[in-house]
Amino acid sequence: MASLCRRLSAAAPAGHFRFHRPAGICAVRYGYSVRRPMRLVAAGTTVGGGAWVTSDDVGGREEKVGPCSYAVEDRRVAEDGGSDAVVGSRNRVVEVAAAAVATVVLGVGNRVLYKLALVPLKHYPFFLAQLATFGYVIVYFAILYIRHHAGIVTDEMLDAPKAPFIVVGLLEALAAATGMAAGAILSGASIPILSQTFLVWQILLSIIFLGRRYKVNQLLGCFLVTIGVVVTVASGAGAGNLLKEGGMFWSLLMIVSFFLQAADTVLKEIIFLDSSRKLKGGCCMDLFVVNSYGSAFQALFVCLLLPFLSKLWGIPFSQLPNYLKDGAACFLNFGTLSSGCDGAPLLPLLFIIVNIGFNIALLHLLKISSAVVSCLASTFSVPISIYVFTMPLPYLGVASSLPTGFMAGAIILILGLLIYAWTPSNGSSGASFSTSST
Repeated sequence: MASLCRRLSAAAPAGHFRFHRPAGICAVRYGYSVRRPMRLVAAGTTVGGGAWVTSDDVGGREEKVGPCSYAVEDRRVAEDGGSDAVVGSRNRVVEVAAAAVATVVLGVGNRVLYKLALVPLKHYPFFLAQLATFGYVIVYFAILYIRHHAGIVTDEMLDAPKAPFIVVGLLEALAAATGMAAGAILSGASIPILSQTFLVWQILLSIIFLGRRYKVNQLLGCFLVTIGVVVTVASGAGAGNLLKEGGMFWSLLMIVSFFLQAADTVLKEIIFLDSSRKLKGGCCMDLFVVNSYGSAFQALFVCLLLPFLSKLWGIPFSQLPNYLKDGAACFLNFGTLSSGCDGAPLLPLLFIIVNIGFNIALLHLLKISSAVVSCLASTFSVPISIYVFTMPLPYLGVASSLPTGFMAGAIILILGLLIYAWTPSNGSSGASFSTSST
């Protein structure tokens, strides 16, 4: 410990970020971040507006705390202007909370409008899926073009290596393919239950690839959120036989689909983190760069998988052109095939618009917090959507009734979110310190 104190004392010039140190620890600062585990670090020099941090537990690696380093629970306080640092930290918390609320609201709208969009397109769900996939490419690149000419997106961002985006597109296409294959066999009520493995995969992958460590309250909170959703969804659906009816293979295939989705979100988080270290000035990759290139490569891989995907929907590949033509006529509510397409094109367009907003909000929340936080916000929209469907909505006919365990599941879910968000005091914190001794 003495050697550690000597090294840290020599590397810590005055006037930089420090924390109150516990008794027996000299010239160190510590902080907790949802992005990085708590560790003993020495204060370094300030370059380009960001504090450089040297950590012994990562082999002397230097990291720049730039604009992309959103530490929601950060407690860094500067010696000369500590109040500004505290205010900045609180502003970050408010920003993440606002982004989470927006994600939940858009998530509810996304689920409800998808159900409404399938009313006129009940015979053409595959058309709606492809319209969304390829339409997003046009919308995202149009927004990217505008942001590039406005100077928000730099040439350096556009010149970033495309290999990670190719992997993003591949993961999203494979997740869609496996999800469609399993979804065609499994019951509708079993899919939300299996979807809770998404959160488990995200936690495991973030531990493996991001080196993230979670406190006991965070793991307990995630567990309660999962239990709450399962109780809410399955209470009125005869949950005991749901998974057995679908078969073990198809249940495992759906779990693989959620694994691919979790890998996709963690990879996007890695892209944001890497960009903050590689781009000039500590800038963070614009989310529309990630969305645009990711969607483009997803569309490419979907094209390659079209024969397989069309077969899953019961459409012979030779008949796919006629199917898409008929789907377009129904979507436009035009021609002799438009009978039974009441509500088009308004309802499908509303779904596409809200879905784009939801994807943008979800990626923005992931960018400023973490993949797990974005997943929790998305999960919270499930019970709210179930409640909305009990209201008299147009085109859906008789409203559904609440599952018997809805209130119990919702209470468990909210309790899990509160436990996850709870931040213990430093004295009772379960975070671990990484130190090296000589």
